[in-house]
Amino acid sequence: MLGYHRVAPKYPYEKPQALRDAGYQTLGVGKMHFDHQRELHGYHRTIVDESGRVGSPDFRSDYRGWFHSQAPNLDPDATGIGWNDYPAAEYVLPEELHPTRWTADVAVRFLEDYNEPDPFFLKVSFARPHSPYDPPSRFMRQYEDANIPDRYVGNWTERNVPRSSDRDDIWHGDLGPDQARHSRQGYYANVQFIDEQIGRILETLKQRGLYEDTLIIFFSDHGDMLGDHHMWRKCFAYEPSSRVPMILRWPEGLGGGERGQVLDQPVELRDVFPTFLDAAGITPPMELDGSSLLDLTRGKTEDWRKWIDLEHSTCYSPRNHWNAFSDGEWKYIFHATDGEEQLFHLADDPGEETDLAGVPEYTATLQQWRSRLVDHFEERGEPFLKGGKLVPRPERVILSPHYPDIPSE
Repeated sequence: MLGYHRVAPKYPYEKPQALRDAGYQTLGVGKMHFDHQRELHGYHRTIVDESGRVGSPDFRSDYRGWFHSQAPNLDPDATGIGWNDYPAAEYVLPEELHPTRWTADVAVRFLEDYNEPDPFFLKVSFARPHSPYDPPSRFMRQYEDANIPDRYVGNWTERNVPRSSDRDDIWHGDLGPDQARHSRQGYYANVQFIDEQIGRILETLKQRGLYEDTLIIFFSDHGDMLGDHHMWRKCFAYEPSSRVPMILRWPEGLGGGERGQVLDQPVELRDVFPTFLDAAGITPPMELDGSSLLDLTRGKTEDWRKWIDLEHSTCYSPRNHWNAFSDGEWKYIFHATDGEEQLFHLADDPGEETDLAGVPEYTATLQQWRSRLVDHFEERGEPFLKGGKLVPRPERVILSPHYPDIPSE
């Protein structure tokens, strides 16, 4: 998938199935985001919160079913904020009904009751802090007077000032610093609510005597622009959207070196699968794009990638269609619709406020990063390259040739 598209019903090699075949009990809890929500992809079981997403007329997520069993006279959407909206507000229902709390409750109960002889693989997927920004009041109020960072506004962002629509789910628009701060208040409060729930899960592992034997990876699929550069939502090359946390805690003897390290090597979501295979002692039957994060803890850094590629085919608008490369110090962005380029020196400009693509003294640096993207596209050919050069491609390419064939329904 080169852009936002539905997950195929099955792939040739899948993480839950690989671990299941190796003897693990596999459970997914929370937001799986599969197109057919009851597809398992190798999980023995999934207990899902898909909120308002309905893939078929007869589908209701496990969270929604539980909610109506607990509060048959209440509306789970009573707070009134849509799935991609920018406003924030306190959750108007009892905290124990919040999907963040429910997701952790299910995970905790699984750990408390787990007595199988087999090891387990547990995926806990919180739908928040993705909008709606609807934390419980105790967290929302905690951030009322907090020192929340101001939004970044770059020297290139004038085009994003107009609202993309009159709806609350806009993807660009200058709504002013006060709105940006209030949206961040709700987002940060949601993050802290999740932190608390993760703490409950870790504490349960400790109480069961499992903590020191469990490999834990914490990560996110994307961030949120939250008004930076007058942009909202996700699917962008810029740091608030594309840079995600990646925290690894390994059992003694599985990794190496001291815990508490902060490593500079670029890592990515494609590294999660190989990491779990490494931990389980599984040799994959095919070459994978990612690498085991455990190798970094063992000091195997010489052959580690020097940069990563980022990509998103058209989403929201033809303008939002791009490729990028970054090593954490620099970022190069190629806008596929019209061929515009951007260059940011993240080491000195983490907010991406100054676009260096048109600055003469950075011409060589721009060319270097452009060449790396050209090299990356060589195996693709047209329409990504023509005559060995980058060219605009206003028509989106949403799927790669490796996307599995889906039988027609």
